[in-house]
Amino acid sequence: MIAAPHLTLSRRAVLGTLLGFGLAARPARAGAAATRIASLGGAVTEILWRLGAGARIAIVDTTSVYPAEVLREKPNAGYLRALSAEGLLSAGPDLVIAAEGAGPAAVLAQIREAGIPVAIIREAPTAEGVLEKIRTVGREAGLDAPAETLSRSVAAAFAALAGRRARITRPARALVVLSLANGRVLAGGRESTAEGILALAGLRNAAEGLTGFKPITDEAIIAAAPETVVVMSNEGHALGPDTVFAPGTALSQTPAAAKRSLVAVDGLALLGFGPRTPETAEALMRAVYPDLTGE
Repeated sequence: MIAAPHLTLSRRAVLGTLLGFGLAARPARAGAAATRIASLGGAVTEILWRLGAGARIAIVDTTSVYPAEVLREKPNAGYLRALSAEGLLSAGPDLVIAAEGAGPAAVLAQIREAGIPVAIIREAPTAEGVLEKIRTVGREAGLDAPAETLSRSVAAAFAALAGRRARITRPARALVVLSLANGRVLAGGRESTAEGILALAGLRNAAEGLTGFKPITDEAIIAAAPETVVVMSNEGHALGPDTVFAPGTALSQTPAAAKRSLVAVDGLALLGFGPRTPETAEALMRAVYPDLTGE
């Protein structure tokens, strides 16, 4: 009962010191580009790396898993939606570039109070959303020219993907499964990044009865009748068909199970909507439509 107030005061004292440090390190954005960037969000970090700004990244979050050396070499601010002001300020950033959804909001407010600019990057799960994300990150980092070059390259890949997608006459129904826990299936529904990647790959979202990422009932899985199931892999590890289509489960009673149609895709590439999105969507398209021909 006595220790708690002292712990609270200590935390406030530390935060006050860090806030003071942040104010002292406040960058002159008009004169020069930021040299110590807090990169929060897997796609944001991937874009900065592709733009040649890897050395300028001061700290990342746990979703920044590509390229692998980023998470190994850079300080870690924690999970994107559960950040702490102390952790971020300890890295001495002069700019924060954060994916939409980063927070809590109070933490970002504290960073701004320290005089450090915070740029929030929209996460629209579309081809245009990816291109805008690249351009915006480039602009915030003072890398407009390389961002325009990367944007043109990714736009060309999206155009080629659209040409292949146009040859699909009947979109297959697919279910993106984020996790299987205690028999409960967590799936991606409408207005989610899961639906976005399926659309780019020429697939129809079988979980159209859901909105966002939510548990889906056994009855809904059977009624959805997915012809393929997409799961995320992490460092090469993913759920296998014996687990996903285990006897007695709802997924075992789907057309996907009858064909053993299961596709595992790197999690960030699948749902991150960054520079690798066109090639990820194409790989998914090829896996589901192996007879698709032509370039």
